[in-house]
This record gives sequence, structure tokens and C-alpha cells, in this order.
Amino acid sequence: MSLGYAKKLSYREEIGDVGMPEIFDSPEILHNKIEELAAMVQKSKHLVVFTGAGISTSSGIPDFRGPKGVWTLQRAGKGVPNASLPFHRAVPSMTHMALVELERAGLLKFVISQNVDSLHLRSGLPREKLAELHGNSFKEICPCCKTEYLRDFEIETIGLKDTPRRCSDKNCGARLKDTVLDWEDALPPEEMNSAKEHCRTADLVLCLGTRLGIDILVPCSLQITPACNMPLLSIRNGGRVAIVNLQATPKDKKASLVIHGLVDKVIADVMSMLNLRIPPYIRTDFVKLTLRHTLRSVPMASFAEKCVRWTLRVTSIHGLRAPLSFLKSVEVSFPERPDMKPVVLKEQPFSLLRETSMNRPFVMLLTLNFSDGCGCSCSSIEWPVDFQKQKDSFVRDKTLVLRELQCAAEQQSCAGQQEILERECLPKAETSTHAIVTNIVRYATEDGKVAPPKDNGVNHGSSSPTKRHMEDTSGSNLAPPKKLKNFFVKDEKLNC
Repeated sequence: MSLGYAKKLSYREEIGDVGMPEIFDSPEILHNKIEELAAMVQKSKHLVVFTGAGISTSSGIPDFRGPKGVWTLQRAGKGVPNASLPFHRAVPSMTHMALVELERAGLLKFVISQNVDSLHLRSGLPREKLAELHGNSFKEICPCCKTEYLRDFEIETIGLKDTPRRCSDKNCGARLKDTVLDWEDALPPEEMNSAKEHCRTADLVLCLGTRLGIDILVPCSLQITPACNMPLLSIRNGGRVAIVNLQATPKDKKASLVIHGLVDKVIADVMSMLNLRIPPYIRTDFVKLTLRHTLRSVPMASFAEKCVRWTLRVTSIHGLRAPLSFLKSVEVSFPERPDMKPVVLKEQPFSLLRETSMNRPFVMLLTLNFSDGCGCSCSSIEWPVDFQKQKDSFVRDKTLVLRELQCAAEQQSCAGQQEILERECLPKAETSTHAIVTNIVRYATEDGKVAPPKDNGVNHGSSSPTKRHMEDTSGSNLAPPKKLKNFFVKDEKLNC
């Protein structure tokens, strides 16, 4: 759940029950129930997981109805609670990462989520294995061609409204819309249909961190009723439902197993019993570097005295005006040229204008200083500059590069590694896109705590990479995997 989302929601006086008491099973009962759950997961042929806000509270994101939930505190006149990290830097919980490993192991077939925090996608769960019923605070969609854009910053609006950006498809160019529902908005049909089909097919639906109640009460249109009843579709076809939640739910009596315990603790123990590890979370962010230059005319000047006026820009891959939320500042220095003054760029968009001799090459060192919530303080990129020579353009295999980059980060147990993904060179401009590991978190299953990453200071060279979803048009009942295409924004229309 996003605090920004809670503030953006239209006002409603009636929001249902809040602040219900939490229930904890005794250690012995909890252990026995976890063993039973592990056996159910292991025997399952089609496991579906239904998630709510309770799986993200250990990531520092408050829920709605818990003792310290957003609506609970608001009803008590205490306002919106504080988050431990900026929303865009929230780290997937142990449960998020365990679900990724269960999917990789072939046990987990599908995830249905009521959350808008993007932590399932950020954790690495495949888009085609996920239905986001209430939308995603970091995702935009083109209403015309149905292309999805996953951002590294929170979208400005909710309620399926227009955003400031446009579709990058040259044959489309429509204004994008946010994907997060407001009170009166209907659940997205495509997400609902795939979720229902998987629940009907499931022999086990595991509900984690959700009360399975009517979350949104809209007069004459109880929009969320189908969502909270969805797990019961499994029971009608001979399947079972298991619930892990600290509060009682309206579906407890129909469940085969109800566990009252911390979701992270329960899932960690299940993973241990299944001999499956919980993988580390490795976040990769992206940055676009652009160097444009023009020859400055100097009357009666010799070739040796000709100057070049150049501009350096450090921007987001999502457009010139999109925020680089993981960067605090950029230091620009010139190690081999003491005559060139270093500078610190503190305001976005980061830009530097200089004038230098055309026939004197130099090396520009960019030190990217990370914002709070990153796993190290900074990373550096060296950029050789020679205005008399044009470099070659290239595009590397991004999937392979990112895999190698994340493997290196995991082996070294630190963040800060960076690799260039592509470079485009024109006569008067050079642009490159870089991937940077900005965080790595390991999960200590013994006590359920998140192990902090090592900070080795400067490291020289996943949000998950941005993904593009082309709408599936097949007529099958069970939605097949959605086509995903990694992309970098090049269309100038996105710079609006």
C-alpha cells in the first residue's frame, strides 16, 4: 500500500471495520500448522497465492486496517503513518522473494495481488504470472494499444486518469493513463479474468496478509466483492484454501487451514521445510547520459584554438522530465586535466555546460551519489571524450548483461556495479544507457529479519528492468503468458 495512494483516494466516510485485534497462534500450534502448510504446498499441482497489504508491512509500508493501519489511525484522528523508506525505494519482503523462488521451482503457478506497491514485479516475479487487481502505483498503460510502462517513480495520479506522458509507439502516441483504482473504479477485466481462471484451476489457494473482506464499499456496486470471494472458486472445484493472517477473516470457516502468525515467519519456515532458499533481492536502476556539442566559431582563430561548447545531461530513461529518484547528486571531475574545474550537480535535471578546446581529449569521471534507501553511497562511470573522433554505436544483449551484473553483485555482496547497455553516436551527440546495481538485500530466515547490504563506499563498474507488455489477443480461456519486451525510451514524445 502506498501512502501517496491513501492520500490520493477520494474521501469516503464509511470504510468498514478497522483496527481489529491481532491473533497469534501458540509456538507449538504454529509449528504444526506450518508443517501442514508445507505438505499442502509440496503436494499441490496448481498453487495460486492471493496477497494483501500484510505481506508488505515488513517492507515499511503500512497496511489499511491493522492496529497501525492508515485507515485505523485516520479514524482515530492521528493522520497518515510514516513510512520507513521512500515508497520508490521500498524493498520486497521475505515473502515476496520466497514467492519468486516458488515460481522458479515450478510450485507456484500464479499470484493475485490487491497491492499497488509494485513489490511483486520489483522482486522479479514474471508479469505473466501476476494479476494486479487494484493496479500499480508505478505503472502506466496506453488505452489504445494496451502497452504497459513500468516506471521507477510513483505515477502522479490515481483513478485511471491521464498522465503527462505518451505512448512511445510511433504508430500510436496516445496519452498514457495511470492504473490504480479509486473508490468508484471497476476492477480491470483482463486481470480479473485471468485471476478467476487460475482460482478455478487451483487445487490450493494460499491467502497471505489479507482479510478477504469487502475492501471498497461503493453504493449499488460492491466492486471488490468478486475479488474477496475469488479464492472460494477453488473449493467449488475440489481445491482447498489456506489463510495466513494476523486478523480473523470472513473466509476462515471455509478454509482448510488458518494460520495466525507473521507472514514472513510462516513462509520462511515453509521454505526451509521444502529445502528451498529465499533468494537475495538485487535492485538495478538505469541512467541515460547524453553529451551534445557544437563548434564555437572564433574569427581568425587557428585550428589549434578552436573551441567546442558541450552540454552533459544525466537523465532518466523515461524522459527528460522524469525524476531520477535513486540519485541525490552527480559529481563531475576530470582526473587527467587539472585545468578543468570539477563540479557537483545537485538539482535535477542534472546538466553541465562547458567550453573546451576541440583537439584536446579528456576523461570525464561521473560519480553518481545515491539517495537514501540504496545499498551503497555511490558508483562511478568513466567517459573518454574526443570531439575529433566519433565512437561506434552498439546495443548489447540486455538480458545477459543484467544477469551477469546481478550475479557479480550477489557474489561480491555489495551494490554499485554498473555496465553500459547501449551507445548511440551521432556527429554532434553521444548517448549511452547504463544499468547500476543500487541495492542488494539478503534474508536471514533464522529470525525473519532482513540482512542489511554491505556498504563499501564507491564501487566502480534490480529495479527490475522496464518492461513492455503487448496485449494478448488469443481466445483461450486460461490467459497464456503475456508477451514482454524490454525497452528504453527513445521517443521524444516522452520528454514532454
